[in-house]
Amino acid sequence: MLLLSNDAEEERRAKIIDDVRQAISSGGGSIAHDNDWGTRPLAYRIAHQGDAEYHLLQFTGPPALLDSLGHSLGITDGVLRFRIIKVLPGTPGPPRPEPAAAPAPSRPEPAPASAPQPDSPPSEPSAAPEAEAAPAPEADAEAPSEAEPTE
Repeated sequence: MLLLSNDAEEERRAKIIDDVRQAISSGGGSIAHDNDWGTRPLAYRIAHQGDAEYHLLQFTGPPALLDSLGHSLGITDGVLRFRIIKVLPGTPGPPRPEPAAAPAPSRPEPAPASAPQPDSPPSEPSAAPEAEAAPAPEADAEAPSEAEPTE
């Protein structure tokens, strides 16, 4: 997974991706999946940036390739973060990125409560009936109480 800085020029970001692909192929590896997830917001700011360009590359290669790739990505300007993870056999493929959330359509504001609603009869002001206190049920004199044990 690569997170590239949006402050870097488009050509620079494209060169970083091409260099990673070239390093994998020349280092004895092969790319299984190459997904460009586009620009997405970060969970927290990195280097004073709130979003980054995401790229997911799944590849196979020898351990020496992982070491050299990790070193080169660590010193490359324009790379905010990267993570190389060993995927075990049988692991499902990469997740599909969700489309960027579109703004919710604006809803018309509801009419004030005092304005009459169309197709409804006008309402008369009604006073809420006062709740009468219900008398507590009297205990049956013949029923045993819970405190007294029964035989």
